[in-house]
Amino acid sequence: MKALLLFVTFLISLFTSNILQAQNTNWKNLKNEEKHILNVNAGWEYSFTYGFGYGYHLKTKLPIILESSFSLASGEVIFDDFKTKIGGQINFYHTENFYFNAALHGIYRRYGNPLVTLQNFGADASTTIGYYKPKWFIAGEFGFDKAIVTHFKHTAIYKDVYPDVKNGWFEPTTGGNFNFGIQGGYSFNRSDLILRAGKVMNEDFKSTPLIPFYLQLGYSYKLE
Repeated sequence: MKALLLFVTFLISLFTSNILQAQNTNWKNLKNEEKHILNVNAGWEYSFTYGFGYGYHLKTKLPIILESSFSLASGEVIFDDFKTKIGGQINFYHTENFYFNAALHGIYRRYGNPLVTLQNFGADASTTIGYYKPKWFIAGEFGFDKAIVTHFKHTAIYKDVYPDVKNGWFEPTTGGNFNFGIQGGYSFNRSDLILRAGKVMNEDFKSTPLIPFYLQLGYSYKLE
């Protein structure tokens, strides 16, 4: 029984520690007339994940991109584990080739296993600071992902062992993590190829997930 509880606790920790999909735009290569940005990506975030997204470039004094994304973890049942995000990113300052950017997103995600199904609402915030050229860029990234409220629905298998377990929404917050790393990219006429890599740390700054590193390759294409 104790081993089963520890296993469920590990799975919950895994679920609530997904890193964000950080900003993935070469701002120096983004033209005013390019309004629609399509993105696909794949990488390792505790498991093999893949996703796609859409961004809309606003006509504003400071460059702003409104965006949404959907990502999946590879597994036997495709839609058991997924994450959706909606929000935006902004280039709030730049001088010459140095750009300072920030992003904020709301998150809904789902995680299912034979013992419990979790649904979670959360948010993430991130910043990137880097050196950008029309054909390439390199930047450092830092972000925070917070699980704000989580719904637990335990299966019959779990209830057989713990009959008093409760289903429902639980708060206060159920987990969060920081990520920090680097990203670099090469830009073509209308597209960007971007590689990200870094480390994940739990919000207490004392512990890390089972696999504390992430790696992601992304490709974006811009349309007028």
